[in-house]
Amino acid sequence: MTTDSLPEVRSNRTPAQTTAAGAVVAVRPGSITLTRHGEPALSRKILLTAQGYREWWARYELGGLLEGQVPPPCLVEHAAQVGAIYCSTRQRARETAAALDPDGRAVPDDVFIEAPLPPPNAPDWFRLSPRWWGVVARAWWWFFDHNEGQETKAEAEVRAARAADKLEAEAAQGRDVLVLAHGFFNGMVGVELARRGWRCTRDKGFKYWSARRFEKA
Repeated sequence: MTTDSLPEVRSNRTPAQTTAAGAVVAVRPGSITLTRHGEPALSRKILLTAQGYREWWARYELGGLLEGQVPPPCLVEHAAQVGAIYCSTRQRARETAAALDPDGRAVPDDVFIEAPLPPPNAPDWFRLSPRWWGVVARAWWWFFDHNEGQETKAEAEVRAARAADKLEAEAAQGRDVLVLAHGFFNGMVGVELARRGWRCTRDKGFKYWSARRFEKA
């Protein structure tokens, strides 16, 4: 992420401003920046069975970040300027928030947690790395509604709409908003924001610490 990846924010907006003549002028909504957490500590350099991946994902969901990481300076600066910060309730997102927001302003909210990744059943001789299991599991969840009793795609889409509601309500107050959460679900929220007329004005992808900024004309 380059130092110019996140433009100057406008954190001191109010819903409306009054001119010297007494006229009320609406202020356009603040921006919404969706950021993926830092690199987790749990190693992906292993081969796992389907059941092994289920167990690995359960540990991943509880774990935090790999030690020694330094957030991109532009993201640290952006976090200091925004009017509101939200983070997923998962530990890796909370630790990302702590690294970017030492004042503890970030509000944890489980509406931002990652969508589930249950793998399809496979014989024990079939082994993949966690990275490729994630690709397979996401495809089965997305296209075949394989959820093993967890959140379905349709339910996650409803949750993404709820997350967008929350972010739009905050931005409507004129405050720039920063979300520290997860790659795939951030993408779902981004799709929902785009459907509502928000434009992605800065896109640094979905890698760790990467951010995508949305604005509404």
